[in-house]
Amino acid sequence: MRYAAAGEIAPATVWRDSHGETAFAFAAHARSVRRMSSSPASPLHPRLLTYLCYGAMMTLAIGLNLLPVFLTTLSQLYGGADGLSKEQLGRLGALAFSGLAAGILLTGPLVDRGGPKFFIQLSNLMVAGSLVGLGFSHSYAVLGLWMFVLGLGAGILDMVLSPVVSALNPQRRAVAMNWLHSFYSVGAVVTILVGACALRLGFGWRASCLVLVPLPLGLFIAFASQRFPSLTTEGGRVRLTALLKRRWFLVAMVAIFLGGATELGMAQWLPAYAETELGFSQWTGSMALLAFSVAMALGRMAIGALGEKTNPFHLMAWSCGLSVILFFAGSFLPSPAGALVACVAVGFTGSCLWPTTLAVTADRYPDGGATMFGALAALGNAGGIFMPWLVGAIADWRDLHWGLVISAVAPVLMLPLVLWLGRGAEKG
Repeated sequence: MRYAAAGEIAPATVWRDSHGETAFAFAAHARSVRRMSSSPASPLHPRLLTYLCYGAMMTLAIGLNLLPVFLTTLSQLYGGADGLSKEQLGRLGALAFSGLAAGILLTGPLVDRGGPKFFIQLSNLMVAGSLVGLGFSHSYAVLGLWMFVLGLGAGILDMVLSPVVSALNPQRRAVAMNWLHSFYSVGAVVTILVGACALRLGFGWRASCLVLVPLPLGLFIAFASQRFPSLTTEGGRVRLTALLKRRWFLVAMVAIFLGGATELGMAQWLPAYAETELGFSQWTGSMALLAFSVAMALGRMAIGALGEKTNPFHLMAWSCGLSVILFFAGSFLPSPAGALVACVAVGFTGSCLWPTTLAVTADRYPDGGATMFGALAALGNAGGIFMPWLVGAIADWRDLHWGLVISAVAPVLMLPLVLWLGRGAEKG
């Protein structure tokens, strides 16, 4: 089955009014943008476009990693003398991930109809604007609103980047996906460094938000001249309703939900856990999240370097088992230093779960289109919404030791699922 060339794009639908003027509906406008970006004057540059997608993944990381560094600070700024409760802090993360899920679900079908370029540029502008809004928020309610908008922009990026990179690298999807998602971790490192340095130098929340604005603005400009590939095969896209009737796909959706829960339950709460339960300073808590992100980036880059030499399903199974052990160690080791190291190591062991699930699903259903990637990403981020909230709720009931250890349930449940997916892929 051959992939359609980037220029093989259906013509835009045009309506003319009684005066002969051309009027475009929204979807037709998006198709027009796609057609113009694919003109002969704008040739396809697969490697450059892949690298720009890596940069855009760093923008996505801003939307999801700025908050954890400042949980303690935001509690003091917006919670008065008593501070915000752990549930309120968890709600901020849940708002961001709710926006993320909304962006994914709303734009997936539109990208299949109109192409990815318009949405990649829109999402970069949304991230830049919300960072400015967050910096100048005057109340908890306004802060929550801008967190939702930031998540919405990040969600559009999360939905569109994976199918673009998959279409650009059809022969090496698992490698390309792990490299792409490693730059999420690189972006997290940059975001955490900016936040930690701002705290160290006394600049605070506002300066940290504003100094990150140039990255999404620069990418908005860079993507403007790029031509994008077709996101489906020559035979056309398989509808999501058809995919939802296939057991393998449904199990993959549950698996990626658990993968997102594994990754983000720890990532959202690690700085606060290091400060409030392990007794480390705010700076050390920020550096722990930085180390977690570095570990995640290294894990994904290692999978990318291995290429197709490893069985992806066995790899995910080992990652689940090791992550369970580390969650328990991080929660209950008597040594604070040892517990912190175990928490950081979860970043390495859990790093492959999300991108590899995306890759093996795209290999099985190569004509699923952006809508398929959107459904998978929505479920993964739903895990990211649910687990940080659950950790906070259990921490209010007991403490963060018990809050974090509940995250181990996700890889426990995911392990048998990925083994089943592997057997199904072999039979298929």
